[in-house]
Amino acid sequence: LFDNLWFSYVEGKPVLKGIDLEIDAGQMVGIVGHTGSGKTTLISLLLRFYDLKENDMGKIYVDGVDITTHPKQTYRQHIGVVLQDPTIFKGTLADNIRFNHPNASDERIESVLREIGGDKLIDKLPKGIHTELTRGGSNLSVGEKQLIAFARAVIFDPAILIMDEATANIDTETETLIQTALNHVKKGRTTIVIAHRLSTIKQANKIVVFENGLKVEEGSHDVLLNNNRVYANIYRSQIKDVGDNE
Repeated sequence: LFDNLWFSYVEGKPVLKGIDLEIDAGQMVGIVGHTGSGKTTLISLLLRFYDLKENDMGKIYVDGVDITTHPKQTYRQHIGVVLQDPTIFKGTLADNIRFNHPNASDERIESVLREIGGDKLIDKLPKGIHTELTRGGSNLSVGEKQLIAFARAVIFDPAILIMDEATANIDTETETLIQTALNHVKKGRTTIVIAHRLSTIKQANKIVVFENGLKVEEGSHDVLLNNNRVYANIYRSQIKDVGDNE
């Protein structure tokens, strides 16, 4: 629950302006808006990369408890993050996936990867999950790196999953791969997706639209299309771009 949230990096220049947003446990919520609209700031506050200062206002609650009452490290153990450009380090595929969960067995890692649609990745690598990856994952596609990030999240098993859905510059096959993984990973947990490509969040329980630090729309994909406002305009422009590129 975001309760009347006002936040400024520089005093007198609020980046978030009175945000009220309720997310039910187990829901998938998409957050949409142009660059600078406040989406990433909202998530940064939820992750406690920043805490509210005395000139800011409002509270963030998880399960009815103010998030600042927990030590940061304890609090973050319940949140998983899938970033735009996942970190891949030198080591095996299995090592990369058990990054936050050193006790995860090889069998568990392989079954999770296959569950989220990673069959092709495992089968193409010469030694399967024991194949060495290069630093940065130069021998992997964008979609394969995202699969590793999803597998990490499932192994970590957070109550809340935040995804900075970096599907702005990917092909249809990769988008399908990520969509399949997301559909699996979101089961049984609260999922918040910062959406760049709206097709990824069409099935979200609700979509929230930000503009200049304000929440300007909230509803399902169909409701927001019928409203014919900000969301509908973004969606139509993306469909047109896809059509122009085909």
